[in-house]
Amino acid sequence: MLLAENEREAISALLQYLENRSDVDFFSNGPLRALSTLVYSENIDLQRSAALAFAEITEKDVREVNRDVLEPILILLQSTDSEVQRAACGALGNLAVNTENKILIVEMGGLEPLIRQMMSTNIEVQCNAVGCITNLATQDDNKSKIAKSGALIPLTKLAKSKDIRVQRNATGALLNMTHSGENRQELVNAGAVPILVSLLSNDDADVQYYCTTALSNIAVDELNRKKLAITEPKLVGQLVNLMDSPSPRVQCQATLALRNLASDSGYQVEIVRAGGLPHLVQLLTCNHQPLVLAAVACIRNISIHPLNEALIIEAGFLKPLVGLLDYTDLEEIQCHAVSTLRNLAASSEKNRTALLAAGAVDKCKELVLKVPLSVQLEISACFAILALADDLKPKLYESHIIDVLIPLTFSENGEVCGNSAAALANLCSRVSNEHKQYILNNWSEPDEGIFGFLIRFLQSESATFEHIALWTILQLLESNNLEINSLIKENESILTGIKNLSASQQVQSQSQINQQDDQFDDPKVELFNLTQQILQILG
Repeated sequence: MLLAENEREAISALLQYLENRSDVDFFSNGPLRALSTLVYSENIDLQRSAALAFAEITEKDVREVNRDVLEPILILLQSTDSEVQRAACGALGNLAVNTENKILIVEMGGLEPLIRQMMSTNIEVQCNAVGCITNLATQDDNKSKIAKSGALIPLTKLAKSKDIRVQRNATGALLNMTHSGENRQELVNAGAVPILVSLLSNDDADVQYYCTTALSNIAVDELNRKKLAITEPKLVGQLVNLMDSPSPRVQCQATLALRNLASDSGYQVEIVRAGGLPHLVQLLTCNHQPLVLAAVACIRNISIHPLNEALIIEAGFLKPLVGLLDYTDLEEIQCHAVSTLRNLAASSEKNRTALLAAGAVDKCKELVLKVPLSVQLEISACFAILALADDLKPKLYESHIIDVLIPLTFSENGEVCGNSAAALANLCSRVSNEHKQYILNNWSEPDEGIFGFLIRFLQSESATFEHIALWTILQLLESNNLEINSLIKENESILTGIKNLSASQQVQSQSQINQQDDQFDDPKVELFNLTQQILQILG
């Protein structure tokens, strides 16, 4: 075709600009006008030249641009020529690295032509179009627009492409769509889940990573987990195998996916049956912190199921879990480790004995007063569970656990304070003559000891804390130990506290009785009854 005068001038100017490209801003004034002239030409060779120039320029100069720059590139996307499509998609994908550009491209209607190019028969066009969508999908505002644009079905199809570049871009785009519940649902509806599961056995580590991460995000939602349990029977086995992947990031995401699945009891059992425990216990001792965190979070969920407790202990988890309590640079690891130990101690004397032998109680006692609040919460809850077990009490006395429980009852956090007080109260229950000395030794120390704890809780004006104090006093009295009983009977502060509570609760509970019939559910009535039991014993 013969060139028009303005086209010849644009080519000449563009050649000059390209010779001095380091000093030229191609996104404004003369250079942009020259490129736009070629874009709007009917000459396909000039359109190709413009598209290639945009692709080359944007590869080296990525920054925020305006509508004047994006418009000619979007015009090129309308072309039926595969060379123009490939280069235009590439240029747009380059610019879509910039956050502001991502938003503007979608606002200007860039999704529709990109979706058409994704369905091209040309692999290069597919690859660049999907790559651009992947970049656009990293911007939060774009994700729902992409999910509703019709892009998910072609993306799902391209995830099965024989070209590894297309596969990577497509699975990467699908992953980017899994960061909100609404978009995850769109993805599930588009039939992406079976494709993602099938690609877990892909040889490419990038594809494996994108698919495991996407499935991990999908498994956050309870309804999705239920669907996965019905439709994907091989999922757990494949994820367990990937915990042994040579790629640490694939290992990590596979473990996190199992952690999310293990929010449901059925999966907690299935992961163990699929051979997950040997992999997890090994990961707890690796040197990669994100992997350690993923593994301990996973075993924490698995340990919730009673059927798994003995199996976890037999698999050798106790020592590594106790070792993780020293992970002072990441409190989340410490929290999950303590929470797992607490779950394991909940049901069986054998488990609790094993826990003690592994040094869990000593380590928790050593750390509890100096760890962050989140870890303190978990440790105090663990102490409360352990103190419920009569078989463990002698060992807890001997570990001098009361020395840390009393300071913990001063915590400003109500949960730490309550857990520690509950543990202390349980240790004061049914005190034998053999172990009475531990109570006597801690009666006034540390920090005013058990006596100080009782006075503070009696005067707390919190029904829960008042109840703990009264129940503790009742347990101490019912132990029928003369020395302990005399400490209570001869202490005017404690007696006054009990009498004051009795009087105030009597007035309040009587008022409650007059107002309604279900007074037996009222805590005031329970507190009054406790004070009467204590006063009766005291005579």
